[in-house]
Amino acid sequence: MSDNKSVDAVNKANQITGFQLFAMTTSMVMTVYGFAAFAQQGPTALFFLFLASILWFVPVTRTSGEMASINGWSKGGVFTWTRHMLGEQAGWSALFYQWVHITVGMCTMMYFIIGCLSITFKTPALDTNPLIKFILMMIILWGLIAVQQKGTKTTGKIAQWCFTIGVIFPVFLLLFLFIVYLAKGNPMLIHITPKTIMPQKWSGNVLVGFVPFILAFAGAEGSAAHVKNLKNPKVYPKVMLALAVCAIFSDIIGTMSIASTIPHDDIQLSTGIVYAFGALLKAAGLSAGAVTMLERIIGLLLAIGLIGEIASWVVGPNAGMHEAAKEGYLPARFSKSNKFGIATNVMILQGVVVSIMAALLTFGAGGDKTNVSFKTAMSLTVALYTLMYMLMFIAYLVLTNKHEDIPRVAHAAKSKVLRNIIGVLGFVLSAFGFVVTFFPPADYTASQAHTYLTLLVVAFVIVFIIPFIMYRFHAKWARDVENNK
Repeated sequence: MSDNKSVDAVNKANQITGFQLFAMTTSMVMTVYGFAAFAQQGPTALFFLFLASILWFVPVTRTSGEMASINGWSKGGVFTWTRHMLGEQAGWSALFYQWVHITVGMCTMMYFIIGCLSITFKTPALDTNPLIKFILMMIILWGLIAVQQKGTKTTGKIAQWCFTIGVIFPVFLLLFLFIVYLAKGNPMLIHITPKTIMPQKWSGNVLVGFVPFILAFAGAEGSAAHVKNLKNPKVYPKVMLALAVCAIFSDIIGTMSIASTIPHDDIQLSTGIVYAFGALLKAAGLSAGAVTMLERIIGLLLAIGLIGEIASWVVGPNAGMHEAAKEGYLPARFSKSNKFGIATNVMILQGVVVSIMAALLTFGAGGDKTNVSFKTAMSLTVALYTLMYMLMFIAYLVLTNKHEDIPRVAHAAKSKVLRNIIGVLGFVLSAFGFVVTFFPPADYTASQAHTYLTLLVVAFVIVFIIPFIMYRFHAKWARDVENNK
């Protein structure tokens, strides 16, 4: 009887609504701070957004929705999908690459949060003093890990509120300010025509510039491990459809609002999005004092939105990693969960890895070699993540062509031909992103390019083989897990 009560308590602590999963997933994809980087591309951003959203993001959401709707596949996310279609090693590798890629990603998110808070509290030292910055990063990271020990339901609530306050409100505010800007008779600073939208030449730099648009939509599958926690798991495909629509429109609105109203040379990256709001507020006729005050408020809102994103990333891949640990892909200690069913040990492991990466990136800041190392670390995560997507799309194509008999609630498309096209498009663009990652940045000298490529290839090979080395211990770890039950 007590066991049944315990199971019921765990289920209750982790049960989430469709909107909460939507908020968690959308928090992992919709990032307001990326608008400024897109806006720097000018009208061409529309073309890139169209390609990335229709030819890549829609395939990701549709295939994820179909695979998660298969009975018994609602646990583990990409680990479960890939393992069933491509074998255990492929499934474990896909999950491992997904889990590793977010280590650097979390650091950059926390950098943005701290940058916004430095504006909000008018304290530049928060963003310029490495020690203070690192301490704040640890407070954010470990604070979120601690808060989420009471179940996925807590994460759902965090994501729901952070998404509403830090994503929905800023996007609608940006749209409103853009409309006010045009209504006051101000000119659009870019001209949108078929000629200006298309890239003028297809050089290597243009191809490299396309990758961030693909990555802007990455992460849709990250919350799939929580389908099992939904009150009604059948709504997951609808959640993914709503995600696709919202993410595409928000990126278009945000990008065009900034590109059309702020001179190209004045568009700043990182916390520049806060000042982009400020420029629009000034154009709306507000006084300098009011603009400064609202910039500080907007900085706080954007920071809150990013906190929701990190919270979702903390529990997303970790839930899949916990499912893998319970089957012996990690040492037995990582298969355990607390009384609320949360993989505390896996979260602590991720926290340690992110903390080490944060220390390396924060205290090593400055200097030519360090900047190359930082960009290399970012590129490594891109290479690993796109590799995971390649495995996921291969798994989907195998499912479509060899296992039509497996019942599922949803399909990516009614036609098998169209489902194959969706899978192939997703794979090709993922492979494209993977290959282009190894192109050195255009502004690098020959020496820097050589260092970048050498570091990236060596680091990629090392991380690439780690899951295969770990798999050699799978049988032993699986026995240990079984003995500890």
